[in-house]
Amino acid sequence: MNSLQPRTIGAVNYVGLYTLVKREVGRFVNVYLQTIVAPVITTLLFYTVFALAFGGVAREINGLPFLEFLAPGLIMMTMVQNAFANTSSSMVIAKVQGNIVDILLPPLSPIEIYVGYVVGGIARGVVVGGVTGLVMSMFVDIHIHSWFYILSYGVLGTLLLSSLGLAGGIWSDKFDHIAAVTNFVVTPLTFLSGTFYALESLPEFWQKLAHYNPFFYMIDGFRSGFIGVSDGNLTLGLVYLLVINIGLATLSYRMLSTGYKIKA
Repeated sequence: MNSLQPRTIGAVNYVGLYTLVKREVGRFVNVYLQTIVAPVITTLLFYTVFALAFGGVAREINGLPFLEFLAPGLIMMTMVQNAFANTSSSMVIAKVQGNIVDILLPPLSPIEIYVGYVVGGIARGVVVGGVTGLVMSMFVDIHIHSWFYILSYGVLGTLLLSSLGLAGGIWSDKFDHIAAVTNFVVTPLTFLSGTFYALESLPEFWQKLAHYNPFFYMIDGFRSGFIGVSDGNLTLGLVYLLVINIGLATLSYRMLSTGYKIKA
């Protein structure tokens, strides 16, 4: 039975879906030094550089110590980057090594494949973000202002990058292709999202342009859940991210259902 063919509406292969999620989560847990510890150390290095080399200890933004402003943005940044890395690397490795048939042959529908990969990406993002937050709390005061914004923006952000990583992985024929997506899309949008600065510090043109960057809303909304201050409209940000998530989910589903670049 071809797993990419439509099945009876309402029929869900829970065992297969659970197995796929377990495999995707197990992938990054089994190599935790590379997938969890390394990103945490990298984020702490960013934090250290901005705290010491750029005088972050004495600076303030929006009346807050710069390091308190910086910490949530760094946590969110590492969450979404790792969510993207999990789904994209998993799909590209499966295609390059030829074991993509392990996903295509079982009776899994396109939506089940999508959910399985994306849940794995979200799980990695949340785990890395949680560990990073715990470690950072030893160096800076981290306050919780709104769990709603922390959770909603955290889930929408990691979901968006997981979907983008899956779509990018399906499109890529080799590791160089997904590296190009990382280097020319994910990394620039992340660094131009306001992670390291307040939006008001930019010229007016760049402020307006930033409002089209979904990474800006991820960082800004997630940060507001900690510090209670935002540069953008939080409701608009949620709607904007939701719309983009729907678009990327539809794209990924379409790729899987048609077998684009994953079956002969």
